[in-house]
Amino acid sequence: MNEKTLELKGSELSVSPSNRVLYWVSLLIIMLGLTGLTIFFEAHSVGPGTPFDKLPSYKWTTYGNLLFAVSAVVYIAHLWLPAEAVGKWATGLATGGTIAVLVGLLARWFEMHEVLQDGHAPVSNLYEVTMLFSAVTVLIYLGMESAYRNRAAGAFVMPIVLSAVGFELWLVYDGQASPSNLVPALKSYWMYSHVLANFIGYAAFAVAAAMGVMYLLRANAEKRGLGADAFAIRAFPELRKIDGLIFKAIAIGFPVFTLATVLGAAWAYEAWGGYWSWDPKETWALIVWLTYATYFHLRFVKGWVGTRMAWWAIAGFGVTLFCFLGVNLYLSGLHSYGKLG
Repeated sequence: MNEKTLELKGSELSVSPSNRVLYWVSLLIIMLGLTGLTIFFEAHSVGPGTPFDKLPSYKWTTYGNLLFAVSAVVYIAHLWLPAEAVGKWATGLATGGTIAVLVGLLARWFEMHEVLQDGHAPVSNLYEVTMLFSAVTVLIYLGMESAYRNRAAGAFVMPIVLSAVGFELWLVYDGQASPSNLVPALKSYWMYSHVLANFIGYAAFAVAAAMGVMYLLRANAEKRGLGADAFAIRAFPELRKIDGLIFKAIAIGFPVFTLATVLGAAWAYEAWGGYWSWDPKETWALIVWLTYATYFHLRFVKGWVGTRMAWWAIAGFGVTLFCFLGVNLYLSGLHSYGKLG
């Protein structure tokens, strides 16, 4: 197959808009209801000095992470067991895990008031934002799965989520997961919108990278001339469809990440009196932005599609991952770990 002829369209199969709206509204209602019940029944047990493993948020996050782990196994098994029932179990487990982790995040917001006597959104350290990353990544993937009716990418997205879960466990083991106060200069509503937009972008780039791996496996199988019974040919969508899904995931993430960068500049001005200071985090955020801006330039101006763009999506997520974790762990600056997370 000539990759230059690949179309930008993804799968044309879709569910009705009303069903998609109902799905998201139902998810929100369930999440808020469980959060309210958690706070109502367990508020009396939360206060200064409460052990971390006794916090309701920790319990919910643990349940969610377990569901993510089982979901990953079922998604991978679904590649060999294409029965619809197996796929529905994988989706249901991922949805349940997402609800549990989001409930954990909302419960942790409540705990900030009770444990620290200083309420702020749970986005102040690496543990909290890693929880956010895992939940939003699965949400974006589930949205695309619902829209394009293909579960194969779940076998590649969920291992990324499990890696985030493993990092969370390391942070807990290392004593870096307890609620913490923010530096006064960072207490701003700009923070909430900036961090949320940032991690929507990160999550979408993660989904694109996972689909890029799937694309390369199928492309390699086709290049070797394997028949229709070959695993990668049988289990994965056509290259044209995967290419379209990679593009759509990046098309979701890039404008939101751009918005996050603008919001971050506004927040920086409020906190430090300048829109841009070439802090390591800001510099690497610019590198991430340029990486994906170049993706669109190469695709629309140079006409690149297929294998080269799949590799670009994977490499782009590598750059994103360093911006997310590497800068916080290894470089010092205004955004370094312990100050912002």
